[in-house]
Amino acid sequence: MNLKSKEAAIYALALCSLLSLSASLAFIRKPLPVRDEMLSASRRMAAAVKSVRDCREERGLGLDPVADINRTGLIGLETSSITTSLGNLEAKRTTANPNFAGLITLLLHQAGVRKGDTIAIGASSSFPALIIASLCAVEAMDLRGLLICSLGASQWGANDPEFNWLDIMSCLSNSHFLSDRPIALSVGGEGDVGEDMSAEGRALLLRLGRESGLPFLTEPELEANVRERLRLLGEAAGGATIQAFINVGGGYADLGTDSSILKIGPGRAVFSGIPPKERRGLIFEMAAQGVAVIHLLYVKGLCDRFGLPWDPSPLPEPGQGDIFEAKEVNRQGFLTLAGAYFLLAAAVLVIAARL
Repeated sequence: MNLKSKEAAIYALALCSLLSLSASLAFIRKPLPVRDEMLSASRRMAAAVKSVRDCREERGLGLDPVADINRTGLIGLETSSITTSLGNLEAKRTTANPNFAGLITLLLHQAGVRKGDTIAIGASSSFPALIIASLCAVEAMDLRGLLICSLGASQWGANDPEFNWLDIMSCLSNSHFLSDRPIALSVGGEGDVGEDMSAEGRALLLRLGRESGLPFLTEPELEANVRERLRLLGEAAGGATIQAFINVGGGYADLGTDSSILKIGPGRAVFSGIPPKERRGLIFEMAAQGVAVIHLLYVKGLCDRFGLPWDPSPLPEPGQGDIFEAKEVNRQGFLTLAGAYFLLAAAVLVIAARL
């Protein structure tokens, strides 16, 4: 290698070193101001999931070592009499990560929700772990959470007739992880009345729902169903303003029938328009009333957007993940880099003069 080649190589190495230094000095990581609440929610969810698993085993119901690789007790069956639709197994397993509770806490704060506020949750039991995550965020932030939940579930959700969402709620309540009952229930599925499930499953959920003693929605017409949900939420709020709405899953009455729902991304929802009332689900009705909406359905999109792992095994510990930290510009680091680049430029000029 001649002199010119050696000097060019040294120059290239110096540039690479500076680029690496730039990446490490340009930004610093600091805990988010709401990290303690996020961590509290995540720890609560980890404990709640353990209580569900223990409860399931105490009832003599085994855990599927293939489907439920993390032994959560929250993974249902591939098919059953109360199954409503197709579901993604990896997505269901992913949502058992306790840090989803931390993420929901962060999203609620970003939506302007504060201690003592009232929020609404519209949920399908297709994602039992996300319902638990939402309830844990409610507890960590000391909120009032008004939950309306459907009982039918897609594949791998709370679709086990012997361990459905009502059973999971019972486990949580007995373990003191669920302080409030839902304000209403429905069968769920197509038309919110289980048109896409078996007659046997539909009859089972109708019986269980009515035996619960909770208001039970049986209205298949979308606009009337949404209107009834708004009435129930208003009564339960008791004059308080609903500050945010969390949608969990793809419930008929929550999403509606308008194709524009497909344009709503995961996390804090942004709406380009509101469909007509006859196609408008509760998610759009809330947006039309100026209520902040958090949309929890596209799990892979949530993971990609917020840096949560996809289908992890084992599950992360509470507090693990980029969502608990904020990147800030490192001013001192930028000054250091400016000096380094100045020296590099000077060296380039010296080398160029010698060539």
